[in-house]
Amino acid sequence: MTELISATVADGVGHLTLDRPKALNALNFEMVVALTEVLDAWRDDSEVGVIVLDGEGDRGFCAGGDLRELHAFATGGDALPAHDFFRAEYRLDAMIARYPKPIVAIMDGITMGGGVGLSGHAAIRIVTERSRIAMPETRIGFTPDVGGTWLLANAPGELGVHLALNARTMDASDALHAGFADAYVPSERLPHLLQALAERADPGSPAEIVMLFDETPGPSALALTRDWVDACYSAPTVREIIGRLRAFARGDGATGRDASLPRHPLDPGAPAYAAAAADELETLSPTALTVTLESVRRARTLPRLEDAFEQEFRAVTWFIEQHDLHEGIRAQVIDKDRNPRWNPPALDDVPPGLAARVLDEARFAPVWPAASAG
Repeated sequence: MTELISATVADGVGHLTLDRPKALNALNFEMVVALTEVLDAWRDDSEVGVIVLDGEGDRGFCAGGDLRELHAFATGGDALPAHDFFRAEYRLDAMIARYPKPIVAIMDGITMGGGVGLSGHAAIRIVTERSRIAMPETRIGFTPDVGGTWLLANAPGELGVHLALNARTMDASDALHAGFADAYVPSERLPHLLQALAERADPGSPAEIVMLFDETPGPSALALTRDWVDACYSAPTVREIIGRLRAFARGDGATGRDASLPRHPLDPGAPAYAAAAADELETLSPTALTVTLESVRRARTLPRLEDAFEQEFRAVTWFIEQHDLHEGIRAQVIDKDRNPRWNPPALDDVPPGLAARVLDEARFAPVWPAASAG
């Protein structure tokens, strides 16, 4: 057992806490192994009836994978440790999704990347007024993984594509609307929820107990973007998405020059937001954007979560060896100059068919052997 997580059992509740508060509980290989071992042990433990998964401190559940560790893996000359990490992480996330006992994930505070992998597939997913949830991988020249493409693919309309490409951060209302969460519980009520889970007050199932504390948050700003997001992000390519965003920002729908764009958006500020979204896309890694768009759209056609993990694994093992991931982590985390130099630098320079090749080519052993992938 590592000191980076806490695991206790009391009154039938197994309580798993990520314990790296100074690093916003960022997930490293050591933590993945420890979490897996605990869940394996609790699977058949008669003393554990329900599991609570949360993070130490009030700033975040989990800010994602440990990017410094990933950078060391990626630039160390041997990619195998990174492959081992991703296999172990995806198996842990899939275990959470299929676990035979209810897992209650509390996404209080920052929950991004690998944190979404731990919480987004749990049986009961709770957000609070402090929740900030995102799949921000394109900002570091990477692509959403940890089953994130599965969640994004199942968001309403084209919202998942928007969330993935622009790495947009969701609050509690947005996460509920997008299907990343199930219940909203104010942070001040979390201790009372934990007490109720331990006491098993009537009604007795964990889902019913959570509903006793569930409240209705304010309206979702993300929901108000649905009209123009669907119109713009349904374009075939990232370049065309940017073009539609620019056209919408100019008011081409209102003037009748493009009938596919909404004339009267639900949000009066939508044109300015669309222009900002287009500006942002033009600063991000063209390679990451291209692969991400294809990955989320393909995930819509996959029959199982495990199939999404396999597709993501093919993508991440390719990205580990690419310039843009190394450069993105350098710019955002190592040197913090926020000035990545992407290669290629423009969408038009991305080789045709690259995304399909990346997602189709199984260059390494899969996450699950074919005989045990179910």
